[in-house]
Amino acid sequence: MEEERRKAKAVFMAFGTEGDVYPLAAIAAAFASHQRQYDVILMTHSAHKSLSSHLSLKHVQYCSISSPPVLSTHHHSNNIEGEGDLSFLLQKKNITTDHRQQCYSLIETIFGDSPTLDGDLIVINFFALEGWSLAESFHVRCIVAAPYVVPYSAPGTFESQFKRELPLLYQYLTEAPPGKVCWKDVIHWMWPLFTENWGSWRNDELHLSPCPFTDPVTGIPTWHDRPQSPLLMYGFSKEVVEWPAYWPSKVRVCGFWFLPTEWQFTCKKCRELSVYNSSRHQYAKVDLCPSHLELQNFIKTTPIFIGLSSIGSMGFLRDPCAFLRVLQCVLNTTEYRFILFTAGYEPLESTVHMIAAEASIDQNMRNEDCVHLYDGRLFCFSGSIPYGWLFPNCAAVIHHGGSGTTAAALRAGTPQEAAHVLSMAIHDVLSSRVKAQAAETAKRLSLEDGVSEAIKHLKEELGLN
Repeated sequence: MEEERRKAKAVFMAFGTEGDVYPLAAIAAAFASHQRQYDVILMTHSAHKSLSSHLSLKHVQYCSISSPPVLSTHHHSNNIEGEGDLSFLLQKKNITTDHRQQCYSLIETIFGDSPTLDGDLIVINFFALEGWSLAESFHVRCIVAAPYVVPYSAPGTFESQFKRELPLLYQYLTEAPPGKVCWKDVIHWMWPLFTENWGSWRNDELHLSPCPFTDPVTGIPTWHDRPQSPLLMYGFSKEVVEWPAYWPSKVRVCGFWFLPTEWQFTCKKCRELSVYNSSRHQYAKVDLCPSHLELQNFIKTTPIFIGLSSIGSMGFLRDPCAFLRVLQCVLNTTEYRFILFTAGYEPLESTVHMIAAEASIDQNMRNEDCVHLYDGRLFCFSGSIPYGWLFPNCAAVIHHGGSGTTAAALRAGTPQEAAHVLSMAIHDVLSSRVKAQAAETAKRLSLEDGVSEAIKHLKEELGLN
């Protein structure tokens, strides 16, 4: 009966680090708020479970996959030469197999119990390419959303090899009518889907053709069924990144996808204060809770922010002690204070507490997530607070180049630099030229609302009012 017809479902599949996942979670929450006729689900790593409570308030279901956001060779050691690499590759293969099986099982649970509706969709980021094939398998529309430009390019020989091995499919794509999936889509972002890594999984586990857009029996392109070019939404600003004419026609540049302010606090009491102030449109006057007044007072000294985000978990911060010694040396060359966000990276946090203990710094009266080092000039914080409030109070932002940190510093108008050589970065970022450019960029970005723009494009794609 018609009254028993289920709601349309929107599944947001996002894998990777917080910077890869959280922007799509923000879109999912906004979509659920705007489109109450949808059941909205976020599928991501269990490591991002802190999102679940925020999403539930927005009527978004959180579904977890047990695979880690990052699998680094630096975290996998083996003393026997050669065996370490082989062991890591085997571990990676096993994790990938299990990850894909979990994704399939969840999608089957979501879409396999009833006929597909026209409004059903799966939204994926570039680290969730299995979502493309799963959408094909369950006859669901697939949309791509990414907070930054596609992070990989096709090998230089890809086109010539594709043309030689798949001449009919190459013709199918290069001669595609306007608006249909075409070679521009493939060369811009879809090319990994045509590699053995995905082809064998499509064929063996999903019983699809190894190559998209081909018949699973004959291997011939589906000339009779040309799908539309997929919508690809980017979560950055045209003011910052060039939008070249050779990109596919269905690319949409939305502006940065910032998270709701209340999502950005690890401290519940600070979050509650933030929500209260936000309802009065007083974001710039966020007050931290009594346990974090020390942090709030330190920020009043206009420090330089140092943030490494996922660099530690990705295995690129192999010697935290050496890193902190570098910070100490840089402190000796400047009058500024520094605030370091340790991003929950345990080896770095352990080193911070070890140095504090060696210096006989009394932590009894302080919060466990706040530690002073080097005569109180370096403040180490293991939690998080909104960058949108923190960065306007900082002299500069030195970071790892992540999309979220970059966007927040741009919007704040605070000079920033992705650090390679720390002392040089600090010198460059404090120049009057960089400060002026930062202020001008922030003025232009203040007119953008990336999440709302993404919702607008989703509604247009789905034919929603």
